[in-house]
Amino acid sequence: MRPTLEDVAAYAGVSRSTASRALNAEVYVSPDAREKVLVAAQALGYSPNQAARSLVTRRTNAIALVLSEPEPKVLEDPYFAEIVRGAFRELTGRGSQMLMMLVDSRQDVPGTLRFLDGGHVDGALVFASHQADPLPTALRLLRLPMVFGGGRPGSGTRGLHLVDFDNEGGAKLAVEHLLSLGRKHIGTVAGPQDQRSAIDRCAGWRGTLGLDERAAARLSEEGDFSAESGERAMARLLRRVPRLDAVFVANDPMAAGALRALRAAGRRVPEDVAVVGFDDHRGLAEATRPPLTTIHQDPRGQVRQMVDTLFQLIDGAGPAPGRQVLPVSLVRRDSA
Repeated sequence: MRPTLEDVAAYAGVSRSTASRALNAEVYVSPDAREKVLVAAQALGYSPNQAARSLVTRRTNAIALVLSEPEPKVLEDPYFAEIVRGAFRELTGRGSQMLMMLVDSRQDVPGTLRFLDGGHVDGALVFASHQADPLPTALRLLRLPMVFGGGRPGSGTRGLHLVDFDNEGGAKLAVEHLLSLGRKHIGTVAGPQDQRSAIDRCAGWRGTLGLDERAAARLSEEGDFSAESGERAMARLLRRVPRLDAVFVANDPMAAGALRALRAAGRRVPEDVAVVGFDDHRGLAEATRPPLTTIHQDPRGQVRQMVDTLFQLIDGAGPAPGRQVLPVSLVRRDSA
């Protein structure tokens, strides 16, 4: 039969309460008693009954990572790969299990809400940045600690805990660098304009150049953050603005696609057209031809801050709702 806490206590020659305190790493246990209990637990093959412990502590030691994006994007975008890795490492280091949930479409929202409201997790890390996404509004109805990442959700930030990057400031850094190189005709391949991060990056490009609406429309093309969309958008932009001598691209995969389009059009990078991306995914930015100058952001640092905030909320001592903005920086390589 499975050994019990009483068995461990008897083997160690201590009371049940002492054994419990020792196994829970409480301070009111002598070093000698703690050592006896740990030796006894190992000798008997004892492990705590997590279900029973949850009834006492009201904790599951599980955290949901909720990604409200189509499945192909989650699997292919290196940003989400870093988010998943970072969340797994941070939560494992705190003794919690990570449960990843994909919200692929609106049809997945009711099931997601039922699960999150069912007492299966202690809190949630949520990435839902599309303006029309119904998930953030629906999540407000739950009494579950949660922290949002990756751009302001469509329902706004009021009452939410959000950890974001300085997307507008990063775009400004990129454009100021291109201007410092003497570039005069600076376009952009923008991300999807239903996402806050893409909107902010486009606003940073436009504001730094002081463009009116008409000029901005002429010098911009929109992609969906994939390499293929970046290649198509760059080709369209070149046809419309043949004098283009620089481009700010709203993420690294689209920048890789833009570089392909420039090569196909016979444009040298950076001699004819300088290119700056956004993300600094090392495996991608350093592998492009030429290596990509880009804006560095740290997804694992973002997740670390989100997890810190979430555990404070779970413990009932979290900060007031609000938006934490993480800094970004320019990383120079050969494309600009």
